[in-house]
Amino acid sequence: MNLIIRLIATGVIAGSVLTLLMKLVYEITGNKAYVLLYNTDYIPVLNKWESSEVFGITFHYVFCIASVIGLYFILRAFQLERRMLPYFFTYTIGSGVLFFLTSLTDKPPAWTDTKAWFYWTVSHAVYSWIVGFLIIRWIHRKEKVSISTYEMEI
Repeated sequence: MNLIIRLIATGVIAGSVLTLLMKLVYEITGNKAYVLLYNTDYIPVLNKWESSEVFGITFHYVFCIASVIGLYFILRAFQLERRMLPYFFTYTIGSGVLFFLTSLTDKPPAWTDTKAWFYWTVSHAVYSWIVGFLIIRWIHRKEKVSISTYEMEI
């Protein structure tokens, strides 16, 4: 299987786990942080189609796939694609910051909802671990991977 197909599969798998995790958080806590996965209210042009559930889901998966492919090649340029930490920092910190785009929409959650921010950010930390793990173990499976690759050292 070629590299791009594996990266697409990585985005779909990690995106599906993220979706399930966010839905589980909603079912357990009632917190609507998962709404952000499908919300495009704050993106000009895309906000015209946002009311479609299919469009929201498609947006989520396209974004997951594009971010996996893009980050992989950026990290590869610096020979960091086999390290967990860059995936963890990029997706966890990035999503924690992007959460505040919710201030640009009337849909829940409110940008001041600290519980929603926490659920959103922790769920994306899980997403980042899945992406890093799949890339390290699946894409680079023929290479010897030391245990330090998975450690969160700087």
